[in-house]
Amino acid sequence: MPDLQPIIQLSTGEHYTVGIDLGSNTLRITVLLCATGHAVYTDEVIVRTADDLTIEGRVSDGAIERIIRGLKSFLAPLRGHIFTLRAVTTEALRHASNAETVLRQIYRQTKISFEVISGAEEAKLTLLAVSQRLLRLGKETESLVLVDIGGGSTELTLKCGDQVLTESFPLGIVTLTQESADRDEMWWILKQKLLAMRQFWQRSISRCGKPLQFVATAGTPTTVAAMKLGMNYASYESSRINGTVLHRRDLKVQQERLLTMSIEERRETVGEGREDLITSGIMIFDAIYDLLGMESAVVIDDGLREGVALTLCQQQER
Repeated sequence: MPDLQPIIQLSTGEHYTVGIDLGSNTLRITVLLCATGHAVYTDEVIVRTADDLTIEGRVSDGAIERIIRGLKSFLAPLRGHIFTLRAVTTEALRHASNAETVLRQIYRQTKISFEVISGAEEAKLTLLAVSQRLLRLGKETESLVLVDIGGGSTELTLKCGDQVLTESFPLGIVTLTQESADRDEMWWILKQKLLAMRQFWQRSISRCGKPLQFVATAGTPTTVAAMKLGMNYASYESSRINGTVLHRRDLKVQQERLLTMSIEERRETVGEGREDLITSGIMIFDAIYDLLGMESAVVIDDGLREGVALTLCQQQER
Protein backbone atom coordinates (compact mmCIF):
# COMPACT_ATOMS: atom_id res chain seq x y z
CA MET A 1 0.00 0.00 0.00
CA PRO A 2 1.21 3.55 -0.63
CA ASP A 3 1.91 4.40 3.01
CA LEU A 4 4.79 1.91 3.06
CA GLN A 5 7.87 2.85 5.00
CA PRO A 6 11.01 3.06 2.84
CA ILE A 7 13.45 0.18 3.02
CA ILE A 8 16.29 2.62 3.82
CA GLN A 9 15.12 2.43 7.45
CA LEU A 10 16.80 -0.99 7.67
CA SER A 11 19.96 -0.84 9.75
CA THR A 12 23.18 -2.67 8.95
CA GLY A 13 23.86 -5.47 11.43
CA GLU A 14 20.25 -5.95 12.56
CA HIS A 15 18.57 -9.32 11.91
CA TYR A 16 15.17 -9.08 10.26
CA THR A 17 12.47 -11.63 9.48
CA VAL A 18 10.71 -11.50 6.13
CA GLY A 19 7.27 -12.92 5.43
CA ILE A 20 6.02 -13.25 1.85
CA ASP A 21 2.46 -14.20 0.97
CA LEU A 22 1.51 -15.10 -2.60
CA GLY A 23 -2.26 -15.04 -2.75
CA SER A 24 -4.78 -15.56 -5.54
CA ASN A 25 -4.76 -11.85 -6.38
CA THR A 26 -1.98 -10.12 -4.43
CA LEU A 27 1.70 -10.68 -3.62
CA ARG A 28 2.68 -9.21 -0.24
CA ILE A 29 5.84 -8.81 1.84
CA THR A 30 6.54 -7.59 5.35
CA VAL A 31 9.87 -7.13 7.14
CA LEU A 32 9.88 -7.26 10.94
CA LEU A 33 12.51 -6.20 13.45
CA CYS A 34 12.02 -8.86 16.10
CA ALA A 35 13.56 -6.73 18.85
CA THR A 36 10.57 -4.38 18.67
CA GLY A 37 7.98 -6.54 16.93
CA HIS A 38 7.26 -3.72 14.49
CA ALA A 39 7.16 -3.88 10.69
CA VAL A 40 9.87 -1.70 9.22
CA TYR A 41 8.88 -2.33 5.63
CA THR A 42 5.80 -3.66 3.84
CA ASP A 43 4.80 -3.76 0.22
CA GLU A 44 2.30 -5.41 -2.08
CA VAL A 45 1.57 -5.74 -5.78
CA ILE A 46 -1.47 -7.06 -7.64
CA VAL A 47 -0.35 -10.14 -9.60
CA ARG A 48 -3.75 -11.83 -10.23
CA THR A 49 -2.36 -15.35 -9.72
CA ALA A 50 -5.81 -16.89 -10.18
CA ASP A 51 -6.66 -15.08 -13.41
CA ASP A 52 -8.54 -17.61 -15.58
CA LEU A 53 -7.62 -20.39 -13.12
CA THR A 54 -11.24 -21.55 -12.89
CA ILE A 55 -11.36 -21.80 -16.70
CA GLU A 56 -7.88 -23.05 -17.63
CA GLY A 57 -6.99 -24.85 -14.39
CA ARG A 58 -3.48 -23.39 -14.46
CA VAL A 59 -1.58 -20.25 -13.53
CA SER A 60 -1.02 -18.22 -16.69
CA ASP A 61 2.36 -17.21 -18.09
CA GLY A 62 1.39 -13.57 -17.60
CA ALA A 63 0.69 -14.15 -13.90
CA ILE A 64 4.04 -15.94 -13.47
CA GLU A 65 5.83 -12.99 -15.03
CA ARG A 66 4.01 -10.55 -12.73
CA ILE A 67 4.90 -12.64 -9.66
CA ILE A 68 8.58 -12.83 -10.57
CA ARG A 69 8.73 -9.12 -11.36
CA GLY A 70 7.08 -8.32 -8.03
CA LEU A 71 9.46 -10.55 -6.07
CA LYS A 72 12.52 -8.99 -7.69
CA SER A 73 11.28 -5.52 -6.76
CA PHE A 74 10.74 -6.70 -3.17
CA LEU A 75 14.18 -8.27 -2.82
CA ALA A 76 16.36 -5.60 -4.41
CA PRO A 77 16.36 -3.29 -1.34
CA LEU A 78 17.15 -6.22 1.01
CA ARG A 79 20.57 -6.84 -0.49
CA GLY A 80 23.33 -6.31 2.08
CA HIS A 81 21.03 -6.89 5.06
CA ILE A 82 20.74 -9.92 7.35
CA PHE A 83 17.35 -11.57 7.25
CA THR A 84 15.49 -14.86 7.58
CA LEU A 85 12.81 -15.36 4.95
CA ARG A 86 9.79 -17.61 4.63
CA ALA A 87 7.51 -17.51 1.59
CA VAL A 88 4.08 -19.14 1.51
CA THR A 89 1.33 -19.46 -1.06
CA THR A 90 -2.29 -20.43 -0.73
CA GLU A 91 -5.48 -21.34 -2.61
CA ALA A 92 -4.47 -20.70 -6.22
CA LEU A 93 -1.34 -22.86 -6.02
CA ARG A 94 -3.18 -25.54 -4.02
CA HIS A 95 -5.29 -26.27 -7.08
CA ALA A 96 -3.33 -25.14 -10.14
CA SER A 97 -2.44 -28.07 -12.40
CA ASN A 98 0.96 -26.48 -13.13
CA ALA A 99 1.77 -25.54 -9.51
CA GLU A 100 5.09 -27.42 -9.40
CA THR A 101 6.22 -25.85 -12.68
CA VAL A 102 5.25 -22.38 -11.45
CA LEU A 103 7.17 -22.74 -8.18
CA ARG A 104 10.25 -24.13 -9.94
CA GLN A 105 10.22 -21.21 -12.37
CA ILE A 106 9.90 -18.71 -9.51
CA TYR A 107 12.79 -20.35 -7.67
CA ARG A 108 15.06 -20.38 -10.73
CA GLN A 109 14.64 -16.65 -11.25
CA THR A 110 14.45 -15.39 -7.65
CA LYS A 111 15.95 -18.17 -5.44
CA ILE A 112 12.79 -17.98 -3.31
CA SER A 113 11.26 -21.33 -2.42
CA PHE A 114 7.54 -21.11 -1.71
CA GLU A 115 5.61 -23.46 0.57
CA VAL A 116 2.05 -24.31 -0.46
CA ILE A 117 0.31 -24.20 2.93
CA SER A 118 -3.07 -25.61 3.91
CA GLY A 119 -6.11 -23.49 4.69
CA ALA A 120 -5.75 -24.46 8.35
CA GLU A 121 -2.14 -23.25 8.46
CA GLU A 122 -3.12 -20.06 6.66
CA ALA A 123 -5.84 -19.37 9.25
CA LYS A 124 -3.49 -20.13 12.15
CA LEU A 125 -0.82 -17.71 10.93
CA THR A 126 -3.37 -15.00 10.18
CA LEU A 127 -4.94 -15.37 13.63
CA LEU A 128 -1.50 -14.95 15.23
CA ALA A 129 -0.92 -11.63 13.43
CA VAL A 130 -4.45 -10.36 14.04
CA SER A 131 -4.33 -11.28 17.74
CA GLN A 132 -1.05 -9.40 18.18
CA ARG A 133 -2.58 -6.29 16.61
CA LEU A 134 -5.75 -6.55 18.70
CA LEU A 135 -3.62 -6.76 21.86
CA ARG A 136 -1.81 -3.56 20.87
CA LEU A 137 -5.17 -1.90 20.33
CA GLY A 138 -6.46 -3.09 23.70
CA LYS A 139 -9.27 -5.12 22.12
CA GLU A 140 -10.82 -8.52 22.85
CA THR A 141 -8.69 -11.50 21.80
CA GLU A 142 -10.17 -14.42 23.76
CA SER A 143 -13.64 -14.59 22.20
CA LEU A 144 -13.77 -13.69 18.52
CA VAL A 145 -14.61 -14.84 15.03
CA LEU A 146 -12.07 -13.93 12.36
CA VAL A 147 -12.98 -13.75 8.68
CA ASP A 148 -10.24 -13.63 6.04
CA ILE A 149 -11.69 -13.02 2.56
CA GLY A 150 -9.06 -13.85 -0.04
CA GLY A 151 -8.91 -14.08 -3.79
CA GLY A 152 -9.50 -17.83 -3.96
CA SER A 153 -10.69 -18.82 -0.49
CA THR A 154 -12.24 -17.52 2.70
CA GLU A 155 -11.12 -18.69 6.14
CA LEU A 156 -13.48 -18.61 9.10
CA THR A 157 -11.85 -18.97 12.52
CA LEU A 158 -13.60 -19.06 15.88
CA LYS A 159 -11.44 -18.51 18.97
CA CYS A 160 -12.83 -19.12 22.46
CA GLY A 161 -10.15 -19.09 25.14
CA ASP A 162 -7.52 -21.68 24.22
CA GLN A 163 -9.78 -23.41 21.71
CA VAL A 164 -9.51 -22.50 18.03
CA LEU A 165 -11.90 -23.86 15.39
CA THR A 166 -11.11 -23.04 11.78
CA GLU A 167 -12.01 -24.05 8.25
CA SER A 168 -11.12 -22.83 4.77
CA PHE A 169 -13.80 -22.52 2.09
CA PRO A 170 -13.30 -22.30 -1.73
CA LEU A 171 -14.97 -18.91 -1.96
CA GLY A 172 -12.92 -15.89 -2.99
CA ILE A 173 -13.36 -12.60 -4.78
CA VAL A 174 -11.41 -13.70 -7.88
CA THR A 175 -13.05 -17.10 -8.26
CA LEU A 176 -16.58 -15.80 -7.58
CA THR A 177 -16.11 -13.08 -10.19
CA GLN A 178 -14.78 -15.48 -12.80
CA GLU A 179 -17.43 -18.12 -12.19
CA SER A 180 -20.32 -15.66 -12.65
CA ALA A 181 -21.73 -14.33 -15.90
CA ASP A 182 -23.76 -11.62 -14.17
CA ARG A 183 -24.81 -10.36 -10.75
CA ASP A 184 -27.79 -12.70 -10.46
CA GLU A 185 -25.63 -15.74 -11.11
CA MET A 186 -23.09 -14.41 -8.60
CA TRP A 187 -25.76 -14.30 -5.88
CA TRP A 188 -26.86 -17.85 -6.70
CA ILE A 189 -23.28 -19.24 -6.59
CA LEU A 190 -22.56 -17.32 -3.40
CA LYS A 191 -25.61 -18.77 -1.64
CA GLN A 192 -24.60 -22.31 -2.60
CA LYS A 193 -21.03 -21.87 -1.38
CA LEU A 194 -22.19 -20.37 1.91
CA LEU A 195 -24.02 -23.58 2.88
CA ALA A 196 -20.85 -25.32 4.06
CA MET A 197 -19.75 -22.19 5.92
CA ARG A 198 -23.12 -21.97 7.67
CA GLN A 199 -22.86 -25.59 8.80
CA PHE A 200 -19.36 -24.98 10.19
CA TRP A 201 -20.53 -21.84 12.00
CA GLN A 202 -23.47 -23.63 13.62
CA ARG A 203 -21.26 -26.53 14.77
CA SER A 204 -18.69 -24.11 16.14
CA ILE A 205 -21.02 -21.92 18.18
CA SER A 206 -22.69 -25.02 19.59
CA ARG A 207 -19.27 -25.87 21.07
CA CYS A 208 -18.04 -22.38 21.97
CA GLY A 209 -21.06 -20.11 22.06
CA LYS A 210 -21.36 -16.94 20.02
CA PRO A 211 -18.13 -14.89 20.14
CA LEU A 212 -17.97 -11.40 21.59
CA GLN A 213 -16.21 -9.84 18.62
CA PHE A 214 -16.28 -10.08 14.82
CA VAL A 215 -12.90 -9.31 13.21
CA ALA A 216 -12.22 -9.03 9.47
CA THR A 217 -8.97 -8.88 7.53
CA ALA A 218 -7.70 -8.92 3.91
CA GLY A 219 -8.33 -6.66 0.93
CA THR A 220 -12.10 -6.27 0.91
CA PRO A 221 -12.57 -5.22 4.56
CA THR A 222 -9.52 -2.94 4.52
CA THR A 223 -10.60 -1.31 1.26
CA VAL A 224 -14.13 -0.63 2.51
CA ALA A 225 -12.68 0.76 5.75
CA ALA A 226 -10.36 3.02 3.76
CA MET A 227 -13.27 4.33 1.69
CA LYS A 228 -15.27 4.99 4.85
CA LEU A 229 -12.34 7.01 6.23
CA GLY A 230 -12.04 9.04 3.02
CA MET A 231 -8.90 7.36 1.70
CA ASN A 232 -8.16 5.98 -1.73
CA TYR A 233 -5.43 3.58 -2.85
CA ALA A 234 -2.77 6.29 -3.04
CA SER A 235 -3.56 7.74 0.39
CA TYR A 236 -4.06 4.42 2.21
CA GLU A 237 -2.68 4.32 5.79
CA SER A 238 -2.69 0.95 7.54
CA SER A 239 -2.27 2.60 10.96
CA ARG A 240 -5.66 4.29 10.50
CA ILE A 241 -7.31 1.11 9.23
CA ASN A 242 -6.39 -1.03 12.24
CA GLY A 243 -9.27 -0.98 14.71
CA THR A 244 -11.75 0.70 12.35
CA VAL A 245 -15.31 -0.46 13.01
CA LEU A 246 -17.38 -1.30 9.94
CA HIS A 247 -21.13 -1.53 10.40
CA ARG A 248 -23.05 -3.63 7.93
CA ARG A 249 -24.74 -0.53 6.53
CA ASP A 250 -21.27 0.84 5.64
CA LEU A 251 -20.94 -1.93 3.06
CA LYS A 252 -24.10 -0.86 1.28
CA VAL A 253 -23.02 2.79 1.27
CA GLN A 254 -19.60 2.03 -0.24
CA GLN A 255 -20.99 -0.54 -2.67
CA GLU A 256 -23.39 2.06 -4.05
CA ARG A 257 -20.51 4.55 -4.36
CA LEU A 258 -18.47 2.04 -6.35
CA LEU A 259 -21.33 1.18 -8.69
CA THR A 260 -21.70 4.84 -9.69
CA MET A 261 -17.99 5.27 -10.47
CA SER A 262 -16.32 4.97 -13.84
CA ILE A 263 -13.66 2.25 -14.20
CA GLU A 264 -10.95 4.92 -13.89
CA GLU A 265 -12.48 6.33 -10.69
CA ARG A 266 -12.86 2.86 -9.23
CA ARG A 267 -9.26 1.99 -10.09
CA GLU A 268 -8.07 5.16 -8.35
CA THR A 269 -10.18 4.32 -5.29
CA VAL A 270 -9.39 0.62 -4.79
CA GLY A 271 -6.21 0.07 -6.80
CA GLU A 272 -5.46 -1.25 -10.27
CA GLY A 273 -6.29 -4.94 -10.49
CA ARG A 274 -9.08 -4.72 -7.91
CA GLU A 275 -11.54 -2.53 -9.80
CA ASP A 276 -13.50 -5.52 -11.19
CA LEU A 277 -13.28 -7.58 -7.98
CA ILE A 278 -14.16 -5.33 -5.07
CA THR A 279 -17.93 -5.44 -5.60
CA SER A 280 -17.79 -9.25 -5.47
CA GLY A 281 -15.79 -9.00 -2.25
CA ILE A 282 -18.39 -6.72 -0.68
CA MET A 283 -21.13 -9.20 -1.61
CA ILE A 284 -19.23 -11.97 0.17
CA PHE A 285 -18.51 -9.75 3.17
CA ASP A 286 -22.16 -8.69 3.51
CA ALA A 287 -23.34 -12.31 3.27
CA ILE A 288 -20.96 -13.24 6.10
CA TYR A 289 -22.39 -10.50 8.34
CA ASP A 290 -25.78 -12.10 7.74
CA LEU A 291 -24.50 -15.64 8.33
CA LEU A 292 -22.84 -14.68 11.63
CA GLY A 293 -25.76 -12.58 12.80
CA MET A 294 -23.40 -9.64 13.37
CA GLU A 295 -23.91 -5.95 12.59
CA SER A 296 -20.37 -4.63 13.09
CA ALA A 297 -16.79 -5.81 12.57
CA VAL A 298 -13.36 -4.60 13.65
CA VAL A 299 -11.02 -4.34 10.66
CA ILE A 300 -7.35 -5.32 10.97
CA ASP A 301 -4.79 -4.76 8.21
CA ASP A 302 -2.34 -7.41 9.50
CA GLY A 303 -2.65 -10.86 8.00
CA LEU A 304 -0.80 -13.90 6.69
CA ARG A 305 2.50 -12.21 5.80
CA GLU A 306 2.77 -10.71 9.31
CA GLY A 307 1.94 -14.08 10.86
CA VAL A 308 4.72 -15.73 8.84
CA ALA A 309 7.27 -13.12 9.94
CA LEU A 310 6.14 -13.37 13.58
CA THR A 311 6.68 -17.15 13.65
CA LEU A 312 10.23 -16.59 12.41
CA CYS A 313 10.76 -14.16 15.31
CA GLN A 314 9.42 -16.77 17.75
CA GLN A 315 11.85 -19.35 16.33
CA GLN A 316 14.74 -16.92 16.85
CA GLU A 317 13.74 -16.43 20.47
CA ARG A 318 13.74 -20.18 21.05
